Amino acid sequence: MLCDSYMLGWKGGGRGMAAILPNSFDVGSSPPDSKPRGNNNGNDGDGSSSSDVLVAPTAPGLFEKKLTKEEKKKIAEEKRRARKAAKEAKAAAAAAELEKTKDS
Repeated sequence: MLCDSYMLGWKGGGRGMAAILPNSFDVGSSPPDSKPRGNNNGNDGDGSSSSDVLVAPTAPGLFEKKLTKEEKKKIAEEKRRARKAAKEAKAAAAAAELEKTKDS
């Protein structure tokens, strides 16, 4: 459940903004009577610094890496080669079909 400071009866904090508790609080336990204030050393209150733990993002990034000119040229060349190979294969198949019909 998400609650804001107003719903919890705390002073301060934005109305409509979810209240964030330090890691020292257990999930499902009752909230503290007043808003926990962080001390100036970046500590969560349980002895661990919030900057020590890095969490890998689970969702893909908002912006994808842009391709360099060389990468774009390489991709375009590969597409051209693939189209040319497909065209040649189609022409070879048509020629084989034509030979087959001539022999019949």
